[in-house]
Amino acid sequence: MRLTAVLLLSFFCGIGTASATTYPLPQGNNNVVGEIRYLSARHEDTLVDIARQQDIGYDALRAANPGVDPWLPKAGTQILLPSEYILPATPRRGIVINLPAMRLFYYPPHGNTVDTFPIGIGREGWNTPTGTTTITAKIRDPSWTPPASIRAEHAKNGDPLPAVVGPGPDNPLGQFALRLGWKGYLLHGTNKPYGVGMRVSHGCIRLMPNDIEALFAQVAPGTVVQVVDQPWLWGERDGSYFLQVFPPLHENPDTREQEQAFRRWLQEQIPTGMQISWVKALQVFREADGVPTLIAVRDPTTDTD
Repeated sequence: MRLTAVLLLSFFCGIGTASATTYPLPQGNNNVVGEIRYLSARHEDTLVDIARQQDIGYDALRAANPGVDPWLPKAGTQILLPSEYILPATPRRGIVINLPAMRLFYYPPHGNTVDTFPIGIGREGWNTPTGTTTITAKIRDPSWTPPASIRAEHAKNGDPLPAVVGPGPDNPLGQFALRLGWKGYLLHGTNKPYGVGMRVSHGCIRLMPNDIEALFAQVAPGTVVQVVDQPWLWGERDGSYFLQVFPPLHENPDTREQEQAFRRWLQEQIPTGMQISWVKALQVFREADGVPTLIAVRDPTTDTD
């Protein structure tokens, strides 16, 4: 059983979509925000609908509910909402994007909160780059000028694109875009919100329409953007320690090598003198369901002033 706060929800598709959640910024060594929640599905619900309504990426919802039929979850089925997050191991400033988690974290300047949003990222062959850049421009009602490579791909698939797609419902950039310092890359909305939380883009980072509107209103040109590839996260919350594992972006055919790399990484995270169950840790690693799992609790009798 996952020892995190649980809230049982009723779910109503007609209410409208949720938007980004704001959490108090954890203090000290703490780096876990949010809480695991559950909802009871209705007979007409699908995981695609639930993901959008709850502002959770589709792939994340699927991974957290491996035994649930994504198209027919059945009325009364309890759906785990993976709405607890370990913050990426980065400086807490500006925008931080963890690609394996398909999640964006925004740290407002001079603030003590963090906002988080699900994102869609580049698919295989069109990988979203990692590194540090900045927001260079804010564009309302952007036009899209697809590069020659994307136009050729669409033409090959029998779906030719015009040289320029103007603002409107057919524009894949949605209503708001934030231009990055990397040429050709944007944070933007979408006219296909059900794809958020999947690897579906040509490298740009997609957000739900409500989420990009909220982010657009807050950030300014010059905001730092850090894009990281952290499939393994170690979290602490008031003496409880959590492990969160996502599927890697690039599958390593040598699973033994991958497991050894995970073991070395985890050994570096464990506080001196703390004992953990390696059997449990490796189970979390192999399941890679993206849900923070309690892995150890600090013994208060060993604390010193």
